[in-house]
Amino acid sequence: MIGMLGRKIGMTQILDHVGEVVPVTVIQTGPVTVTRIRTQAKEGYNAIQIGFEDVKEKHATNSHFKAFEKLQLTPKRHLKEFRLPPNQKLEDYKVGQEMNAELFSEGEFVDVQGKTKGKGFQGGIRRWGMKGGPETHGSMYHRRPGSNGCTTFPGRTWRGHHHPGHMGDDTNTVQNLLIVKVMKEDNAILVRGAVPGARNALLVIQKSFKRDKIDLTKLKQRVGAEDKKDAKKAPAKKPAPKK
Repeated sequence: MIGMLGRKIGMTQILDHVGEVVPVTVIQTGPVTVTRIRTQAKEGYNAIQIGFEDVKEKHATNSHFKAFEKLQLTPKRHLKEFRLPPNQKLEDYKVGQEMNAELFSEGEFVDVQGKTKGKGFQGGIRRWGMKGGPETHGSMYHRRPGSNGCTTFPGRTWRGHHHPGHMGDDTNTVQNLLIVKVMKEDNAILVRGAVPGARNALLVIQKSFKRDKIDLTKLKQRVGAEDKKDAKKAPAKKPAPKK
């Protein structure tokens, strides 16, 4: 799996393979279309460009529409390029090839990138968690940012000082999210935990660089075996004395 574009549908909860209630995020994965293949000989590196969501001709620029017309493909709204890992070959991909949720499997870990919710202009207390001033006795100093700089040296505000300003709407990545379930018929996956962004936000899903795939079916057996070991270690209860 090189990568996938998708949409955040929302959050819910399900029972996992162990029988525990876990929060999951529903992500629509594609379908995406391979729109361009970059080679080492021509561009200097190997990569695959994919497109997500069709766009009408009237909503696309002339150059954008003409480029897809040459490829005999429908113009795409979002484009994303992924470098090929060493274990994959360019011959495995062709222009016009479609990919969807079948690329994923249960037990895999993925990294999900998206834009966080925009909060607008916020003060220092909400943006940086500042304590604030006294609330009583006429202090007149409740939620103000306070002193900004030094008087003698350097006579200016230090760079990086926490001030009120724009909050949110930043690109953020959540790593090592476990795929609990793959819904091929609905072209969606369920990942354990939360992902950045509001509902219907655009997401970039990639295979985790830090964790390998696990077998969820063996997870239940392993937990059951640990419970048996704990039961054996526990001391037997003595019968209550007869009265």
